[in-house]
Amino acid sequence: MSAASCLLTEDQFLCSICLDVFTDPVAIPCGHNFCKTCITKHWDKNDKCQCPNCKESFQPELQVNTFISEMAAQFRQSAQQKASSSSSSEQQVSKPGEVPCDVCTGTNLKALKSCLVCLASYCETHLEPHLTKSGLKRHQLIDPVENLEDRMCMKHDKLLELFCKTDQMCVCMLCSISDHKTHSVVPLKEEYEGKKAELGKRDAEIQQMIQKRRLKIEEMKCSVELSKKDADREIAAGVQVFSALKESVERSQAELIDTIKEKQRETEKQAEGFIKELEQEISELEKRSSEVKQLSSSKNGLFTFFQSSPSPNCAPPTKDWTGVSVRPPSYEGTVVRAVNQLEETLSKQMKKVELKWVQQYAVDVTLDPDTAQPNLILSDDGKQVKHGDVKKKLPDNPERFDPCPCVLAKQSFSSGRFYYEVQVKEKTEWGLGVARESINRKGNINPTPQNGYWMICSRNKNEYKAWTLPLVHLSLKSLPEKVGVFVDYEEGLVSFYDVDAAALIYSFTGCCFTQKLYPFFGPRLNDRGKNSAPLIISPVNHTE
Repeated sequence: MSAASCLLTEDQFLCSICLDVFTDPVAIPCGHNFCKTCITKHWDKNDKCQCPNCKESFQPELQVNTFISEMAAQFRQSAQQKASSSSSSEQQVSKPGEVPCDVCTGTNLKALKSCLVCLASYCETHLEPHLTKSGLKRHQLIDPVENLEDRMCMKHDKLLELFCKTDQMCVCMLCSISDHKTHSVVPLKEEYEGKKAELGKRDAEIQQMIQKRRLKIEEMKCSVELSKKDADREIAAGVQVFSALKESVERSQAELIDTIKEKQRETEKQAEGFIKELEQEISELEKRSSEVKQLSSSKNGLFTFFQSSPSPNCAPPTKDWTGVSVRPPSYEGTVVRAVNQLEETLSKQMKKVELKWVQQYAVDVTLDPDTAQPNLILSDDGKQVKHGDVKKKLPDNPERFDPCPCVLAKQSFSSGRFYYEVQVKEKTEWGLGVARESINRKGNINPTPQNGYWMICSRNKNEYKAWTLPLVHLSLKSLPEKVGVFVDYEEGLVSFYDVDAAALIYSFTGCCFTQKLYPFFGPRLNDRGKNSAPLIISPVNHTE
């Protein structure tokens, strides 16, 4: 057997279907040999029993050739040893996603080519017969394709290398000139590249959607975190407020009880004084009664009786108690007065709480010189504005007010809440509020909400108005020296506060804001020095 193996070549023991050394070799009537499994599978996939090499048809009668089987086993062992010693170290092992060799046993190497005739894929070692044997050289080789059998046309036994756009299916070359002759047919690779580009575009869109949703999740998490901080802050403030209110109630209750007890103590003290005085008179009267009884029972002579006894009508001095009495004190109205006083205290406390709440939204505001009417004088730090007698020569840009003596802040707000305070002390006239970005700034202006203004104003130092249609006259208990302005953009709320009195002056409610809002300042005319004091943007000192 050793000598025979030297005389015979390995090609003589290779199955032309699997290109490996025969396994259970069988000879068919035409004389060609194949692995029993290979030729059986080949016939199962075809309607006729033909020889894969010479195409002769016949009835299948297969018997294993024992001699060739033994010789093939020897060559298989020799080939495996040769392949394992020389080729496996040089060739690449098939990785996930790569087409493996269909012939390799054990470790599958990466396929280099696929054969359209054999319907199998081969690594470098097992591809060699297709490159050297004359019968196999005629086979059509293509780049490695996985599941090659599924890539073959069942009708024409050709590679499905085209794509019919009309029927949305893979076809072979013969299909394109027969059943799909009038259809739109393109190379499968071209369609694949197009679909791949579409999928890439779709994947990019999906990734963008995923990113947006991740950002939305982060936004929601941030909102929840901010909400938690706000909730904790509100709870702390609420506990502080209710603790103060509780103390006020307890203090008012204690004062009420002390007041009632004090009245009771005064009543008791008065009664004790009367009782003591009455007891003293009773003691004197009892003493006189005893003396009278003693004289009336005396055995001395008449002369002695009249000499020693007092006049029968002589009684000790006493008080007329007819109109004297101890009247219980009246407690009527005591509780009502205490409750009213408590209500007033709580009202003041609640005003402080409300002001303290809005003050947490304080923002830093500075005046914008590009919007200031030419007569206005602004401080270098942008915190003060007053009216001057001299009109400066300034660019008449669209943002500038003229001739109305007004100026806006540099800062604008288009969401959330904000608050700032302005000192109006010593001014006789002024206007404060907010204005939307698109307001008219030239000529005479009518600063109503309909025109984009939400403001209050002072005239003659003691006349206050909310600038609405019609004007709302404001009745204030005290003249404000510092005014706080609070805006809640989403709620459509603009409120004005007397900071020192911690009192609400006026609120615009139900406003619809769609543009940026700017803090608005109107110092009004100088009035020959009577209104020369500036409006001053003040730092917010949080109410205790």
